[in-house]
Amino acid sequence: MESFFVSTGVVALAEMGDKTQLLAFILAARFRKRTPIVAGILIATLLNHGLAGALGTWITTVIGPETLRWVLGLSFIAMAVWTMIPDEINEDEVMTAQRLGVFGTTLVTFFLAEMGDKTQVATIAMAAHFQAPLMVIAGTTLGMLIADVPAVFVGKKFADKIPLKLVHSIAAAIFALMGILTLLRADSWF
Repeated sequence: MESFFVSTGVVALAEMGDKTQLLAFILAARFRKRTPIVAGILIATLLNHGLAGALGTWITTVIGPETLRWVLGLSFIAMAVWTMIPDEINEDEVMTAQRLGVFGTTLVTFFLAEMGDKTQVATIAMAAHFQAPLMVIAGTTLGMLIADVPAVFVGKKFADKIPLKLVHSIAAAIFALMGILTLLRADSWF
């Protein structure tokens, strides 16, 4: 359960102010149809994070434990730094996909926006670290929904009240702590 809770919390915090949350605001303002937008977010996230979880699991089969420890530890620390960099979104991408309908536009734009995004990279790293890909995928997907679904329902008014710098700092601190603990082999202490 640790993998589920850590994945949920870290991704929910990291997603605040992320480009996919901004995308949720844009889609909600443009289409005003909440159910297909939320469904598109859910399916796109499951597909994207499912692939990331599978990659994270596969990595553990081709990289030795000592090398993997260093790769994961340094990846978590890099994620801490990356979390502090604000995201932007290109509205032209949404306009291009608009002919797919509300659900299709949301599915395609969310899936593509998550490619190489920090939450996808975090999913790969956590799946490899915890070696519980289904729990990590469930957790990261729930974290995405916790951050993005309110954006669909309450919009920009809600976002303006969130102290994004504080939220990103907390997420970055968690990533950094995970990196340091991984490098120090903290799991062997217990």
